[in-house]
Amino acid sequence: MKNTLKKYTISIYTENNIGLLNRISAIFQRRHINIESMNISESEIESVSRFTIVVEMSEENVKKIIGQIEKQIEVIKAFYHTDEETIHLETCMFKIKSDLLFEERQIQNIIKDSDARIVTVNREFFVLEKSGRRHEIEMLHRELKVFGVMQFVRSGRIAVTKDEMKISNILNAFNA
Repeated sequence: MKNTLKKYTISIYTENNIGLLNRISAIFQRRHINIESMNISESEIESVSRFTIVVEMSEENVKKIIGQIEKQIEVIKAFYHTDEETIHLETCMFKIKSDLLFEERQIQNIIKDSDARIVTVNREFFVLEKSGRRHEIEMLHRELKVFGVMQFVRSGRIAVTKDEMKISNILNAFNA
């Protein structure tokens, strides 16, 4: 049961240095592990970046990966969490022909029912934005696909843990 595959969100707190993204992704590549999504942003502490990486693997292997990641000199600390331990979202945007917005009542209902938001409208196209769980975004994509989606983009996962993380104390000490 130990080698059961499960989805994990890996959070890595790092200094913001050139080449670190390559080295972190190489750790996964060498082990033939597919990264489902990756997001890199500022963290709650100035000058510290946070990588949020989603992978599917066994807990035994995710522990090994965390150990390898923490060997990188710029890495302050790395953690892994299950989906149940995090609150996570993705964001997406759809570009669709404008005439459909006015001619297809069903599109207006889809937008309303999905809690999507119209970002911009012009003569040629309109842009929708939707934030939510991956299955909500996939469902909206399926519903809009029949009308012809001109462009679609989805972000990587962003996540916070349900339980308190003591990382702020570590980061404050690092930043001092």
